Amino acid sequence: MSEPDRSAEALVRSLYAEHGRSLLAYATRLTGDQTAAEDVVQETLLRAWKHAGDLVEGKGSVRGWLLTVARNIVTDRARARAVRPAEVGEVEDHPPVERDHSDSVVNSMVVLDALDQVTPEHREVLVELYYRGRTVTEAAQELGLPPGTVKSRSYYALRALRSVLGGAGAEVAR
Repeated sequence: MSEPDRSAEALVRSLYAEHGRSLLAYATRLTGDQTAAEDVVQETLLRAWKHAGDLVEGKGSVRGWLLTVARNIVTDRARARAVRPAEVGEVEDHPPVERDHSDSVVNSMVVLDALDQVTPEHREVLVELYYRGRTVTEAAQELGLPPGTVKSRSYYALRALRSVLGGAGAEVAR
């Protein structure tokens, strides 16, 4: 390593020792992200190494120069992100676009029509469990049935409902 490279490396080490913590704190405040701030500090020190001659000549405040470079790096990165397309991870930050509610209306109509085609015993169990959100025990109390009967009726009711919705013909009710 040549003498100028050694002196530039020593300068960067001394800059980091003297200004590294405040530079990292400043970059963290600007970015709001510790990892991004560390990248900014690294890039700032790399630029300090490339411009070691300017820093040694003592034109202005070294800390001011470092903070200005860090701010410019953060600004440049923000501008670069603004002009490029959003990445998949960034799109998830936005609220989802609402679907056309006509799909849910059609689905509700299809399910209600299918419920009309199953036995009344199956329908009442499905309504208690899935539309009213009751547990098996709560549905059993509401319907005046043992919990085991509610479980078996829900099993056969769902099979019958699938059969109606799938168009596979009527399933034998038990």
